[in-house]
Amino acid sequence: MKKSRLFGATAPLLLTAGTLAAAEKLYTYAFKRINYVPDASDAMQKYATDYYRHVDWVASQRPAVWHLDTADDQHLAALWLEHPHSKQAVIIGHGYKGTGITMSNYAHMFYDLGFSVLLPDDRGHGQSDGTYISFGWLDRLDYLKWLQKMVHYLGTDCELLLFGTSMGGATVSLVAGEPTLPQQVKAIVEDCGYTSLDDELSYLIHELFHLPKRPLVPLASFINYRRLGFFISAVDVEAALHRNQRPLLVIHGQKDVYVPTWMGQQNFAASAGPKALWLVPNAIHAESYWVDPQAYRDHIAKFIQPYFSAMHASV
Repeated sequence: MKKSRLFGATAPLLLTAGTLAAAEKLYTYAFKRINYVPDASDAMQKYATDYYRHVDWVASQRPAVWHLDTADDQHLAALWLEHPHSKQAVIIGHGYKGTGITMSNYAHMFYDLGFSVLLPDDRGHGQSDGTYISFGWLDRLDYLKWLQKMVHYLGTDCELLLFGTSMGGATVSLVAGEPTLPQQVKAIVEDCGYTSLDDELSYLIHELFHLPKRPLVPLASFINYRRLGFFISAVDVEAALHRNQRPLLVIHGQKDVYVPTWMGQQNFAASAGPKALWLVPNAIHAESYWVDPQAYRDHIAKFIQPYFSAMHASV
């Protein structure tokens, strides 16, 4: 009888301890930086040869390395690939646990369209500082500083484009909602970005681990607040896009089950400015470019051309 009462009294404590441990494990799994780029999925391995061809091309251009020091003492790095005599430039946001150089195919594409290219390593990635990944929230402020640096370098008459895929797509969308976005930013293109970090984490723990949102996501949110200073609910891409007046192109694969297609549709619906939505048939997550690189380039060029004073002759 006494043992029964003792178990009844301690069970909630054991459950709480176990739940907290599970939340910490989830947080570490999702937010902790790793110092390598994970292998591509089996479905994406077929593009490896073309991918490395673009990486080699970027390296052959001998890009400069730009640096940025933040107000919270983070040292950030980015590759700068300068197009000769161009006043147009794009900042390219990379995906989760990627780096700037992993976006080489997009860098090559935009360079051929006449853009100089900035490839940042976000916080918690690559050559930039950071123990944890902020999923675009702190990065949005860093991107504003990168944009200011680009304006200072190119001149106030430059024209800038925001582009990103997956987490990078969410990041540039968050940037688009900032009231201090430089007037030189003419358009945004986001590919397969999530609607919010809360939506994405809740979706993934259900799909990958068959677990409910509560209590793990709220607990992970509290852990993140203690370590990075914000709750997960702050990373609200839809809310940012409600404040966006710039032209926005949303691209999303119709077979995306990592960041599900409905998220792209909701991001498109949220944006307040001129906009277009391209749902790419048969494309899984972050595959839209690889399905047909020429069609991808043409689609982007056609959308952004009206907002830039002069596009490269190869458009």
